Amino acid sequence: MSRNSSSAALALPTDQELVLKVIPMPGDCNPNGDIFGGWVMAQVDLAGSVMPGRYIKGRMATVAVNEFVFKQPVRVGDILSFFSKVVRIGRSSITVKIEVYAERHFKQGEYAKVTEALLTYVAIDEQGRSREIPRDPKLYWPQPSSPGANSSSAG
Repeated sequence: MSRNSSSAALALPTDQELVLKVIPMPGDCNPNGDIFGGWVMAQVDLAGSVMPGRYIKGRMATVAVNEFVFKQPVRVGDILSFFSKVVRIGRSSITVKIEVYAERHFKQGEYAKVTEALLTYVAIDEQGRSREIPRDPKLYWPQPSSPGANSSSAG
């Protein structure tokens, strides 16, 4: 693709935290030769759990994949950067936005957004039941965007 095509130079996000970098290998390919979507989903789940872990301080589980969009294929040798941002904290759950950027193997320094997702994690006790997230005044707590935004069935 030429520089004059529709894919303009893309800058990495500055309002999110880099939580994971990984390079997919040939064993991660699907029959078409692209990286298997399930492998990308597993990496997104790992990356998405980093920030909630700071708040939850204990066991947690992925309770919902609210949104998951594959925007472009991922290829062997791409350097994937996973950025995350907390978008909501409830009584027992945290929702995070994850964006994945590929630095193409032979075009290092150029990035393409390949995946974006919204996942919710729930704090659980030793018996696997949901529990309240302890409030730590040292951590950033996003404010709800609307009066009812801080309540959900996941908690």
